Amino acid sequence: MSADRPILVLDFGAQYAQLIARRIRECRVLSELVPHDISVEEIRRRDPVGIVLSGGPASVNEPGAPALDAGLFDLGIPVLGICYGMQSMAQALGGEVGRTGTGEFGKTEIEIQSDAVLFHGVPATHTCWMSHNDSVTRLPDGFRATASTAGAPTAAMEHVERRLHAVQFHPEVMHTPMGTEMLERFAYEVCGQDGTWTPQHVIDEQVARIRAQVGDQKVLCALSGGVDSAVAALLVHKAVGDQLTCVFVDHGMLREGEAEQVVETFGNHYKVPLVHVQAQDRFLGLLAGVTDPEQKRKIIGEAFIRIFEEESRRLDGVKFLVQGTLYSDVIESGSKTAAKIKSHHNVGGLPDDMDLELCEPLRLLFKDEVRRVGIELGMPDRMVWRQPFPGPGLGIRIIGDITRERLDILRRADFVLQEEVRAAGWYNQVWQSFAVLPCIKSVGVMGDARTYEYPIIVRAVTSEDAMTADWARLPYDLLERISTRIINEVQGVNRVALDISSKPPGTIEWE
Repeated sequence: MSADRPILVLDFGAQYAQLIARRIRECRVLSELVPHDISVEEIRRRDPVGIVLSGGPASVNEPGAPALDAGLFDLGIPVLGICYGMQSMAQALGGEVGRTGTGEFGKTEIEIQSDAVLFHGVPATHTCWMSHNDSVTRLPDGFRATASTAGAPTAAMEHVERRLHAVQFHPEVMHTPMGTEMLERFAYEVCGQDGTWTPQHVIDEQVARIRAQVGDQKVLCALSGGVDSAVAALLVHKAVGDQLTCVFVDHGMLREGEAEQVVETFGNHYKVPLVHVQAQDRFLGLLAGVTDPEQKRKIIGEAFIRIFEEESRRLDGVKFLVQGTLYSDVIESGSKTAAKIKSHHNVGGLPDDMDLELCEPLRLLFKDEVRRVGIELGMPDRMVWRQPFPGPGLGIRIIGDITRERLDILRRADFVLQEEVRAAGWYNQVWQSFAVLPCIKSVGVMGDARTYEYPIIVRAVTSEDAMTADWARLPYDLLERISTRIINEVQGVNRVALDISSKPPGTIEWE
């Protein structure tokens, strides 16, 4: 089997849909998240090795519930149904789904038939994570039940000859202890994959794709200095060499010392052609008086593109723009199955009349996968493990109008925070840690005098891929040092607060 052929995860609206795709990727098998109503023709065109039907919040018996095209079962492609996906499979193939009088939510004991394909090596009595009211009450023809619980006589089923399998529980969550092994059985034993989708395979595949897309044309890379754009740049440089020129735009919303680090790393360390554009005044002028976060992102995204277009004309004949767009960017910027959370400047923030064709070698990778590719490419640890920093920079960490004064305050506060987090050994333990400046003021007392200054919000989160996150439990003594130093050292600040929101319901960034 080819490692380039994916397992498609059809998203029926489950909160865990993208987690299914991630767990399959952890088995070194490519998987992609697609809308539940993808056409059978499109599935055939994509030529997947397998299909997973995700869970979802609806009941298959209620009006308007997401429908399944039964024609996909005639493609001869292995299918795994999970929760709602199992019920949709059963109903589409002539079985019945209804209420047994007992719903199941949370950890549930399950009895497994040991000879079932998905359960090879799984103990006969096992714990799984359930979340359902409906159950399969009559099996489709040719299927057999392979597991049961107290509330669901058919907690799993299979039709071995047609390579159709389904489970009522969620194997993708950590509360199902051997769930990843079950997904691996589906990927390996049912779909015939062999775990060859590795970082080196991704590099080889993307180098070939870049060469096929770009040919002998010149390429411009939008370089921010973060791991995403850095890995994208190195991949393109590996593919086309001196056809690539990196453009680093200093929009005035970078962290302290960041511009100098980027120029040093790429201009001197990697010897990649680099153009450094000083555009601080241009961006601040465009953003003056703008407070709406979506408008900020679109203004910043368009200004980036216009600068890249100008540089491409100056470089004579550049046709392609490389960006470090990630899979999480694509999902969050909205699709048929994912509501738009926010426009990422390199996805939803692009202007419609852009002159350059995009080259996005990381578009199907999550952040942790990009880091593994970076390690394979020989990037130094300090770049591979650099915390994510948004393209719009500090501009989306100022909640309100962006001014030079507020940028200076936030830049200095963020520097203090980063310095203390690193010194305490927490930098690599969290996904992101940063400061936020809301454009409000509060009363304080400093030197026996009344002050009326800005607060700084400290935000630190743990995450695997930025799709979900939890607030990091930083030690109190570390938080105290951060607060004391910011208030003492950053003029214009008299209060520090801590954001203890998870994602969801919040997002990692404030805008």
